[in-house]
Amino acid sequence: MENDNIAVGLDIGTTKIVAMIGRKNDYGKMEVLGIGKAKSLGVHRGVVNNITQTIQSIQQAVQDAETSSGMKIKDVVVGIAGQHIRSLQHSDYITRPDGEEVIKDEDIDALCNQVHKLVMLPGEEILHVLPQDYKVDGQAEIKEPIGMYGARLEANFHVVVGQVSSIRNVGRCIKSAGLELSAITLEPLASARAVLSQEEKEAGVALIDIGGGTTDLAIFKDGIIRHTAVIPFGGNVITDDIKEGCSIIEKQAELLKIKFGSAWPGENKDNEIVSIPGLRGREPKEISLKNLSKIIHARVMEIIEQAYIEIKNYGHEEQKKKLIAGIVLTGGGAQLQHIKQLVEYATGMDTRIGYPNEHLAGDSDPETTSPMYATAVGLVMNSLESKEKSSLMRTFPTEEEVKETDKQEAVQHPEVETEREEVEEEKKGTRRGRGIFDKWAEKFKEFLDNAE
Repeated sequence: MENDNIAVGLDIGTTKIVAMIGRKNDYGKMEVLGIGKAKSLGVHRGVVNNITQTIQSIQQAVQDAETSSGMKIKDVVVGIAGQHIRSLQHSDYITRPDGEEVIKDEDIDALCNQVHKLVMLPGEEILHVLPQDYKVDGQAEIKEPIGMYGARLEANFHVVVGQVSSIRNVGRCIKSAGLELSAITLEPLASARAVLSQEEKEAGVALIDIGGGTTDLAIFKDGIIRHTAVIPFGGNVITDDIKEGCSIIEKQAELLKIKFGSAWPGENKDNEIVSIPGLRGREPKEISLKNLSKIIHARVMEIIEQAYIEIKNYGHEEQKKKLIAGIVLTGGGAQLQHIKQLVEYATGMDTRIGYPNEHLAGDSDPETTSPMYATAVGLVMNSLESKEKSSLMRTFPTEEEVKETDKQEAVQHPEVETEREEVEEEKKGTRRGRGIFDKWAEKFKEFLDNAE
């Protein structure tokens, strides 16, 4: 699969593992070429706890995707989440040797690399260093400092931290499944890419991705990610509660939740009853839908309350930090009946369900536009974008080539100097577009190779 126009996203979740192959069509929309899904057996709350089972699940999902697309998968971009992810705010600065020179990419890189050297707790590593806003010589609230003059460059950062062992285990599973790891993306960022519009990110929005084992939260304001959090429970705890409360097996509890479950108990009448077949010739069990809704309601409220605490921690109640676009719900848990109304009631914020269909081609399979595939769609989109940017970069000559040409032709053709400057400018623009995370992904790949 050498085609630069094609990317594969691998969403390693607690409930399911999804492999999705996609490409951009002529209209700039994403076309899903193949999708494979396998039950996730070796992952608990977003963290791999059984390497062998996880490898088998990855291989099965990849095989299904290959069969449905007729392509061979070699490398994948993987989403990472789990209860070990945490985030913090940090400010740092560098003093530039010459304030008379304009600020370049290299200065931003130097500042970000300085943050990467922060001392973390034992066994933790910095995953993301995301600049929020900059200060140049005390002038605050600068979004893009490149091209400005200044001696002191300062920035506020959103730093995402994770456990080295958990990340390394994911890398080992990918390698053992016979695949190459092309990049790693934080799952809330991938989901946000698939379901949020730029207007929502500008206005202020909280994305709540309710998965099987974890609920991921990402808050955007003024187009920049401001806060991330992973709440260590999701849809599976609702299933467990139904299993315990109704004394039935897990498979039946999951089916009950999907087919008859509602997050709003008032919707069901007292006489609404569903009959569950008994085990091995035992009497069937009758379950009241009102009781089922009460069990689901209690757990969903707990998840919403935890998410709302994180939204308040960010500072939503301050006028300046208000999230005007409210909440967007996605992930498998967002398909629960009446969950939108419950979230609106509990938080007082506008809420909608996030479907990844906005960025998908019009003839996409209805299944792929489900909120449960939001992360996989976002992973493929991120990968396609970074491939596009790197292929753009390859179309420009290297600095050495330009300098060599300059030496040979400057005397005969003075206009070469002007062309060279234009190429430099374009190159800088493209390099800046690559983003800090792509650079981090390259470092992380080296780290994984060394770990072998």
